[in-house]
Amino acid sequence: MSVVNAIKAVFMLPPGVHLLDITGPAHIFYEAECYGAKVNLFFCSLFPNEPESKSSCELSFAKLTPFDQLNLTEGDMVFIPGLDARLLLTDEFMLSCSYFQQWLQKQFEKKVIICSVCTGTFLLAEAGLLDNRNCTTHWKYMERFANRYPKAKLLTNRLFVEDNGIYTSAGVSSGIDLALHIIEKIWGGHFAAQIAKEVVVYFRRSIDDPQLSIFTQYRNHMEHRIHQVQDRLSQTLHCKISIEELAAGVNMSPRNLTRLFKKTTQLSIGNYIDMLRAGLAQQLMKEGQTLQFATTQCGLKSTNQLRHIIRKYGVVQAG
Repeated sequence: MSVVNAIKAVFMLPPGVHLLDITGPAHIFYEAECYGAKVNLFFCSLFPNEPESKSSCELSFAKLTPFDQLNLTEGDMVFIPGLDARLLLTDEFMLSCSYFQQWLQKQFEKKVIICSVCTGTFLLAEAGLLDNRNCTTHWKYMERFANRYPKAKLLTNRLFVEDNGIYTSAGVSSGIDLALHIIEKIWGGHFAAQIAKEVVVYFRRSIDDPQLSIFTQYRNHMEHRIHQVQDRLSQTLHCKISIEELAAGVNMSPRNLTRLFKKTTQLSIGNYIDMLRAGLAQQLMKEGQTLQFATTQCGLKSTNQLRHIIRKYGVVQAG
């Protein structure tokens, strides 16, 4: 997916914000910007007249941007992190957030992507955005959430859930998984894999996600040489590279590389390449490209070869 204008990624800082809920996703988008993604980061208080906010562990944030001064458009995004649960259980606090909730409703109407991490889901539900929608939240507060918001379709044992442009996640590190998932949707699987590698999160978790990208799978390891080989393979699917070339690139013999790759990923190099091809074909065909174009980009000579790979791995339907 090509992005012409810079995306605005807005991170709200409610009082008592949980640090990792906000800094995890924010850092993922910071790295994406460093790697060339067109994205601008903004940090806002939950209350426009309060330019400062204090986290649950007493770390303070200053010079926050008033959220109502931002002009967001379709494709921009707002992250609402988790916060001190004691605030969420008081009617006074929820009432004090009514202006933000109204603003959030308007952003969703403009097709701004709305994301919550951990107990941030409560603020989305309070705004009415989760009525009749699938969602999730931190396991510890499932019962409280279900009792307070019976119209929401709460899903358990899910790291994150998407429903029509609204994302909710289970908390803490799942916010990082969610951020990588969104980056993959916007800038592609290979770009997401680069960001994951940069922050040493080689495996992007996504429970019950049947379309888990091969570009971020099989990287839950710390073997740098195999990461280098995986990077090279994912970047050069359109051309044929011999095992000798791959091995020379990481100062190994072909035999040792073959053994180490299988030991590290539980896959042969050939199987991994075919899975990359199936994943790339899926991405290209979703973008409207032809099977013949996908065949060429996958470094294959005939569409029958690609059809066979697709059938073998069951990734996409080849037309």
